[in-house]
Amino acid sequence: MRLWQEIGVDLGTATVLIYVKGKGIMLREPSVIAMVRDTGDVKAVGDEAYRMLGRTPGNIVAVRPMRDGVIADYDLTEKMLKAFVRKVVTGAGRFFKPHIMVCVPSGVTEVERRAVLQATREVGARKAFLIEEPLAAAIGAGVQIAEPTGSMIVDIGGGTTDVAIISLGGIVVSESMRIAGNEFDEAIIRYIRHKENLLIGDRTAEEVKMKVGAAVVVRPDDSHEIEVRGRDLINGLPKTIRVATEDTVEALKEPIKKIADGVRRVLEAAPPELVSDVIDRGIIMTGGGALLRNFDELLRQTTGIPVVVAENATDCVALGTGQALDMIPVLQDALISDTFLRR
Repeated sequence: MRLWQEIGVDLGTATVLIYVKGKGIMLREPSVIAMVRDTGDVKAVGDEAYRMLGRTPGNIVAVRPMRDGVIADYDLTEKMLKAFVRKVVTGAGRFFKPHIMVCVPSGVTEVERRAVLQATREVGARKAFLIEEPLAAAIGAGVQIAEPTGSMIVDIGGGTTDVAIISLGGIVVSESMRIAGNEFDEAIIRYIRHKENLLIGDRTAEEVKMKVGAAVVVRPDDSHEIEVRGRDLINGLPKTIRVATEDTVEALKEPIKKIADGVRRVLEAAPPELVSDVIDRGIIMTGGGALLRNFDELLRQTTGIPVVVAENATDCVALGTGQALDMIPVLQDALISDTFLRR
């Protein structure tokens, strides 16, 4: 019987998910930390800190220490991760350090990999491993990655979109774009500012995206409206407008086109045999961004290949990261372990 716990961490730009072996996903909280400006003491993490975003007094600051899928502030990321791991590590795990697998975007640099591994070791991991996000997403979506057939994954998270074709337990062709859910929110903010002279916040933009957002309007019943409040940029007073699905389609046109172009580039760079497999098996979409209404339909129109959204799209990376701990012999060439730090 193992006395240590095995943990998979989806260290996302927007949300942190932690999978504990034998228990499932035990934590799902925003990747936000609030701290006292003068002393650096941690005031809150996760849900509690998220509620403080944009609402803190002068001596408290609430920030996202992750940016574009990688660590932007090392010290704050370490403090946030330590607080999250402490919430899920129980019993014997407190005395016997856990094995932790963390996912990273496929395009991260060696410096960024070292930063994530170092932060994981500082949290108290007995062993630390890194796995690339599309590989973790494929495992979590139920793809048999060890087979000699090609599978295509489009993982759209908060900070990055990872597109990859996987075969024989590894990534054959991939592209990582720093365009994803957060960029969608910013595009909505820019569009409403330009069209209505109204300034809205990140949380309002995210609500618009989730409730009425779409990549394309396919049917008349795809169109919805939402009431949005913000500050009028002309007179500085509060103002309320209505935003329709068609507005979000227009706002998101540019970032969505960049993702579709990235999918096309990966297909063009892949060996013909693997492209043939992808045509037969279809493209699998994972991540929170995959839930944008009709995004799968737009990709199908762009590529001419069947597209499906994974059943547990938002959880795929976290589930796959945890399950990968049982697949280390299969994934040994694809994983990066903490021996990387000693080089």
